[in-house]
Amino acid sequence: MTDDTLSRPTVHALLADGTTVCIRPVRRDDHDQVQGLYEEMSPENLRLRFFAASRRSAAMAADRACAQPRPGYQALLAETAGRVIGLAEYDTGDEKRVAEISIAVADGLHHRGVGTLLVEHLVSAARAEGITSFTADALSENHEVLQLFADLGLRTSRRFEGPEVRCTIELDQSDTYLTAVEERGRAADVASLEPLLRPKTVAVVGAGRKPGSVGRAILHQLHAGGYTGRLFAVNPAARSILGVPCHSSVSALPRTPDLAVLAVPAAAIPDAAEECGKAGVRALLVVTAGLDAEQVRALLATCRTYGMRLVGPNCLGISNTQPELCLDATFAAGHPRPGTAGVAVQSGGVGIALLDGMSRLGIGVSSFASLGDKYDVSGNDLLQWWESDGRTDLALLHLESFGSPRAFSRTARRVTRRMPVLTVDAGRTEAGRRAAASHTAAAATRTMTRGALFTQAGITAARSVGELLETAALMHSQPLPAGPRVAIVTNAGGAGVLAADACAEAGLQLPAPTPELIDDLLAVLPEGAAVGNPVDATAAVTEEQLSDCVDRIMRHGGVDAVLVALVPTAVAAATGDDLVRSLTGVPGRRPKPVAAVRLEQGLSVELLPAAEDTTIPSYAEPQAAARALAHAARRAAWLARPAGTVPDLDEVETDRAHAVVEAYLDRYPDGGWLDPRECAELLGCYGIPQLPWAWADTEDDAVLAADRLRGADGRVVMKGHWPGLVHKSAERAVHLDLRGDHQVRAAFRDLETRFAGLLEGVVIQPLADRGTELFAGVVQDQVFGPLVLFGLGGTATEVLADHAARLAPLTDHDVHDLITAPRRAPLLFGANGAGPVDLEGLEQLLLRLSRMASDLPQLAEADFNPVLATPGGVTVLDARVRLLPRRPQDPYLRRLR
Repeated sequence: MTDDTLSRPTVHALLADGTTVCIRPVRRDDHDQVQGLYEEMSPENLRLRFFAASRRSAAMAADRACAQPRPGYQALLAETAGRVIGLAEYDTGDEKRVAEISIAVADGLHHRGVGTLLVEHLVSAARAEGITSFTADALSENHEVLQLFADLGLRTSRRFEGPEVRCTIELDQSDTYLTAVEERGRAADVASLEPLLRPKTVAVVGAGRKPGSVGRAILHQLHAGGYTGRLFAVNPAARSILGVPCHSSVSALPRTPDLAVLAVPAAAIPDAAEECGKAGVRALLVVTAGLDAEQVRALLATCRTYGMRLVGPNCLGISNTQPELCLDATFAAGHPRPGTAGVAVQSGGVGIALLDGMSRLGIGVSSFASLGDKYDVSGNDLLQWWESDGRTDLALLHLESFGSPRAFSRTARRVTRRMPVLTVDAGRTEAGRRAAASHTAAAATRTMTRGALFTQAGITAARSVGELLETAALMHSQPLPAGPRVAIVTNAGGAGVLAADACAEAGLQLPAPTPELIDDLLAVLPEGAAVGNPVDATAAVTEEQLSDCVDRIMRHGGVDAVLVALVPTAVAAATGDDLVRSLTGVPGRRPKPVAAVRLEQGLSVELLPAAEDTTIPSYAEPQAAARALAHAARRAAWLARPAGTVPDLDEVETDRAHAVVEAYLDRYPDGGWLDPRECAELLGCYGIPQLPWAWADTEDDAVLAADRLRGADGRVVMKGHWPGLVHKSAERAVHLDLRGDHQVRAAFRDLETRFAGLLEGVVIQPLADRGTELFAGVVQDQVFGPLVLFGLGGTATEVLADHAARLAPLTDHDVHDLITAPRRAPLLFGANGAGPVDLEGLEQLLLRLSRMASDLPQLAEADFNPVLATPGGVTVLDARVRLLPRRPQDPYLRRLR
């Protein structure tokens, strides 16, 4: 146990059965509890733990765990309701990278995941201290602990020595381990949500006797909605409200509720939560708004102490339309329509708008949660619930914040392979969260960071609630397109032109029809029809002709979707509704999506009945239809691409990099910008290619350095340096194209004169060859983690803002997307006639930058500008790195917020 151990925060996490448990470092005053943990064990379990059944072992184990802090030793305990139920510890002894581990779990609590959870937290703590492997000795008959090690997801080897087994566990954080942790977390999370989303008994605390109270409204919704479980009201002044039995307090209820809805004033919330916890309630829904910080802290502490999951406060409520449950604990005006779409929102107003819009479209809801201030249950929880509930096939989210974006991203990447996940990208207009200290920081806006998260996770991000509903209508009713190629069919030329413009603006393609398709369509369309793209079927087109036209386009291999733009006319016998109903034809014949645009339509989107109980989305504006089709095409492309992998890199010296960082922060505890020498050393640890350079303190040193570094043309560059200098060009601290000793001396004197009292020295480099100037950088976001940026470089990088971004660690797919996303990307592939740049070298640069940011949480910013890309290689010409004193945080560690 070290001083740092004692400073580690207390966290709460979920066991396999959904029970909340506290994980914290052992303290000296835990001695009696730890000794009691062992003394209460059966002789057999004591023998398996200590290889002997001596009762003296309990006191000795407690003495060791609760002794004075010492280097290389850490101990974590698990407790629930103030009782210690498990202990895990490691000790490095004389080793630095290897630690001996031991685990103890209270009798009667085996097979609930206590030991596994403790080991996961111990693994995270050990990694932070540079420990690379655990060893453990166990009796060969101790099948439980051997199975625990085998199921961790870490590389484990065993060596049998008589009746004992020596286990070695490698602590590398592979995807296999993260997947195993994720699966354990998903199962525990879903179990913890059962009393919230499938409660057998519900109590509404604060239901008023008179109309107008939120509590009474929720009680009415539950009662009128046909909730099939036991329902109670809590109000000391009434015996019955709306025909529901009423009791004076939660403790007076004849049956302990799984879920309690708290609709009392803010000041009463902490006491009401405490009463619920003591009564054994397992989940709270707090709709009350206006809690101050102290009330929130008390509420959350109570929930953690008693193991209650919490939705809210300040929320609309929750619902689960499962027919055998019919739970509607909201104060919305109507009941959600039963169906298969999961909905989670932070804003109650957005929730009402989404529920109303989906009801109008006829899209039913599987479960709904208004998360409110989101102190506990989050969007990540709901995604895992929908993944497991056996009903949900479409997820809609409105999240204004993320508690753990990287954990959310891993969950979303898995869930989006099974169902569309749609969100509203809220908060897009926020400028940079702090004053930009570098090009990288200036580029890393909230929009770019959230966009990277959504793109990498395969989430469909809409810009408004309306666009979300428009896209949901298409994905709910139509198959995904195989690609972005759209054919437009219209009965009015002007409507077709509008639709074509909208598709082009949305990034969709409008392929010209082949001669064979033209002949095929002209054979079924009215006289005067024009077959191009759009296809003008004329105002005289009939229902049968339109259906045949769409069918023949569908059979054409060069089209992925059909957009039909219709206007009402008095020419054909068929009405606009008749024409729309003709579009789905015979079920199974059209595996490609069809969308309609009706310019006279009053609502932005409708799902119109079509043939054989199917529906087709109909839009009032072609832009809405095109956006929805573009979202669907991007989802199809994401699904078609295999999941990316993080490539292994050679020539990476992580230990040396940590030493560079620690040495700098020892000298500058508050952090700061590395000088050019330290910066070059750090980049060298990751094999990042740099232009040759030399440091010069004096004029004579500068001349000698220039003589060594001059290329064939004899020209060099001089860059001034002092602490805090970021934009050298803006400060005019750079001299280019220096020839001969005289110019080098003159340049040094100029910098020395203009920046007297600041200048610490200069960097001399050979003048770089011609090439494409690029920019690469990283910002360590405290919430989202490292964000890697790439794009146009040079002095104009912030003005032109031609950047793309992805969250680290980068996969091979992420790197490809980064390189191809900027508008200037064609130049990298030889569009200017100069031939492609060294694309493999560029990929390596971005992967190594990503690895550096992932390895070093202290790396606040890195700014490579410019990066010179040529056919012969990729080189960093100028680099800036800023460090801050940050400890590593494990974003994938199982814990409640």
